[in-house]
Amino acid sequence: MILFRRKSDLHIKLNNLKKNNFKIGLVPTMGALHQGHTSLVEKSIKENDYTVVSIFINPTQFNDKKDLKLYPKNLRKDCMHLDSISSDIIIFAPEIKDIYDNNLSVKKFDFNGLDKFMEGKYRKGHFNGVATIVTHLFNIVNPNNAYFGEKDFQQLRIIQQLVVDNNISVNVLGCQTIREKDGLALSSRNIKLSKHCRKFASKVYEIINYTRINFHSMTFAEIYTYVDKFFDKISEIELEYFTIAESKFLQPVKEKRRNKQYRAFIAVKLDGIRLIDNMALN
Repeated sequence: MILFRRKSDLHIKLNNLKKNNFKIGLVPTMGALHQGHTSLVEKSIKENDYTVVSIFINPTQFNDKKDLKLYPKNLRKDCMHLDSISSDIIIFAPEIKDIYDNNLSVKKFDFNGLDKFMEGKYRKGHFNGVATIVTHLFNIVNPNNAYFGEKDFQQLRIIQQLVVDNNISVNVLGCQTIREKDGLALSSRNIKLSKHCRKFASKVYEIINYTRINFHSMTFAEIYTYVDKFFDKISEIELEYFTIAESKFLQPVKEKRRNKQYRAFIAVKLDGIRLIDNMALN
């Protein structure tokens, strides 16, 4: 792997590659890499000539300063992990000042309503922070393709909309959620769970998978009632939200309509650790 800490140095490398019409893939991450990230990187390597993996914990997308402070970080371990995948990976791990030029300003975007519910409702300003850093990375790397996991499906849809609205010439690709054997979606935050709480974390997957299995036999009202009762019995889990929404525009719905695609979205807290997940229902 090749590590760059400054965008000016990365520019020189990428400009030389682009002169030869090499296709560039970008995998934006905040580090603490796991097999979910690995799947994105491997897909990018397969579909591009060179892959850039950014490792940057973006402060502008955290609405909770404590969450930012506790976010796991180990650049050396991440670099070793990426080098085990391919020695040709280009790693971009900049300092905050190099990205934001000593000005942590957040641009405000219009996401056409995609940010109004789920994460947008519970994490005010989060998606403006996400869109700000993604825009910076797109401008710096100028990739042909960019890869994002479907575990953050709302984020994926917002970035897809961002590209369309701002005429950014990058192909945004969503990749399926990678899960542990018990169904828990891989996340950098999972390592923060205590052994006791980890035993209950799979309940998040259990409930959205139950929703998928019973999608055609139960009404949405019945599903919501079941979910509430399900979590009422588990004191270790604090349910922040459970929402069934239309997949394209992310509008919460109360009844099914023909020829519409739906997803279940969920956010919980276990011992102060926040986990999110989602799943296609039909």
